[in-house]
Amino acid sequence: MTAREQDYTAALDAARTYAREWLASVPSRPVPPGRTADELAKAFGEQVPDGPTDPAVVVDLLHEAGQDGLMNIACGRFFGWVMGGTLPAALAADWLVSAWDQNAGLRSATPGVVAAEEAAARWLLDLLGLPAGSDVGFVTGGTMANFSCLAAGRQQVLTDAGWDVDGRGLTGAPPVTVLVGAERHETIDLSLRYLGLGAPTELPVDDQGRLRADVLAGYLAEHPGTGPMIVCLQAGNIHSGAFDEFAGLIELAHSRGAWVHIDGAFGLFAGASPTHRRLVDGYAAADSWATDAHKTLNVPYDCGIAIVSRPPALRAAMSMRADYLAPDAVGNPFDRVPELSRRARGVPVWAALQSLGRTGVAELVDRLVRNARALAAGIAAIDGVEVLNDVVFTQACFAIGDDERTRAVERQLLADGVTWMSGSRWAGRQVIRISVSNWSTDASDVARSIDAVRRAVEAG
Repeated sequence: MTAREQDYTAALDAARTYAREWLASVPSRPVPPGRTADELAKAFGEQVPDGPTDPAVVVDLLHEAGQDGLMNIACGRFFGWVMGGTLPAALAADWLVSAWDQNAGLRSATPGVVAAEEAAARWLLDLLGLPAGSDVGFVTGGTMANFSCLAAGRQQVLTDAGWDVDGRGLTGAPPVTVLVGAERHETIDLSLRYLGLGAPTELPVDDQGRLRADVLAGYLAEHPGTGPMIVCLQAGNIHSGAFDEFAGLIELAHSRGAWVHIDGAFGLFAGASPTHRRLVDGYAAADSWATDAHKTLNVPYDCGIAIVSRPPALRAAMSMRADYLAPDAVGNPFDRVPELSRRARGVPVWAALQSLGRTGVAELVDRLVRNARALAAGIAAIDGVEVLNDVVFTQACFAIGDDERTRAVERQLLADGVTWMSGSRWAGRQVIRISVSNWSTDASDVARSIDAVRRAVEAG
C-alpha cells in the first residue's frame, strides 16, 4: 500500500467509525447540542498549526472537538424549523459523491454523475406531475432555488416587455411588479433583493396564510396596467402548512401576462402523494417551482431544486459561455444553476428516489402528515394548550396562554432535551412550531414528544 493509500485508508476508516457511532447514538442522545460555539472555540484551535497533521489524527481531532456541539437533527424527535433526516441510501451516495469529487458542471467531463442527476430530474417531474421537459437545477437550498426560478422569471417578463436585461441591466428598465402573499417565506424577499427587484407588493391572506383567487382578482382589477409582473405563490405555509389556491390564482396571473412561481420548500412533495395531491391541484400550470430535497425527501444538506417549465428563460438567466467550456446540444448542468463548479448534489436525490420508488415517496409524505396530525392531536389534549392551525400537511403551531407563558414552556421544553420544537410568531401570537420532516419519526417519537410538552406545560 502506498503512502497516499495509507493516508486515505486511515482517515476514512476513522471517519467511518465515528459516523457509525454518531448514527447509533441518535435515538438516545439529547436533541439539543451540549456546548455552544463559543465554548468549543478553543477545542478547534485558536491559531493555524505550524506544521502538518496526520490525516487520521485530523479526523480524530474533529470528532473530539465537535461531538458535543452537534444538534441531533437526525433524531425522530427533532421538529425544529423544517429539517429532514437523511435516508440511508442518500447518505451513502453522498459519501461516494465526496470520494468521487466530480465537478458536476459539464456533461462531457463528468458523465457518471450528470447522468444520475438527469435521471433524478426526470423522475422528480414524473412524481410531482410537473411538465416533462422542464429544466431542473440542483442548487444549495430553497433560497437559491427561489433565486434561480425568479431570475428566469425576471428574464422572461423583461424580455416580453422589450427590455434587453443582459445588455442594459436594470437601470431604466420597466419596473417589475412582484406580488406575494403576506405570509410568504422571507427567502422570496431575499431572492428579489439579490435580483435587484426590490420589495414585493403584499396581498392579504386568510387565517391560515393562504392567498385567495378573489384577492388577486381584486388587485388586478384595481391595477389594470400591462407592465411586467411576477406572482409568487406558496405550497406549504411555514407555520400552518397551508397551500394557496393554485388553479384560480395561476389562471388570473397568466391572463395578466405574469410569470408564476411557486415556493414549495417542503410542500411541493404533496404532489407525489395520491392522498395529498389535492393540496396542489392546478400547480402544474405555473412557470417555476422551488423545493428543498433536504426537507421532505430526506437527502443530506445541501440540496435545493429549481424547476422551470420554460428552459430558455432559465438558461438565459443562468448560463455563461467560455472557449474552454465544452458546449453540449442537450445543455450543460451549469446552464441551469448559479454555479459553474459544484458537487454532484443531485446524486443523493437519485439514490433517495431509487431506494423509495414511487410508492415509497408517497408513503414517506403520508407518514410525515400522519405524525404531524398525531402530534397536534396529542398536544391539543394537554390542558391549557391551543393548536392554532388546521393541520393539513406537516406543520403545526400551538400556544399556551399569553406570549410569556408560551416562551416559558418553550424554554422548559428545550431544556428537557427529549424533543426540539422552535419558537416563532404567527397570527400576532408567540407560538411553538412543529415541523415534521424526518423519515425516521415513529409512534414512539410522537408519544415521547407529547409527554415532553406535557412536562414543560406543567413546569412552565
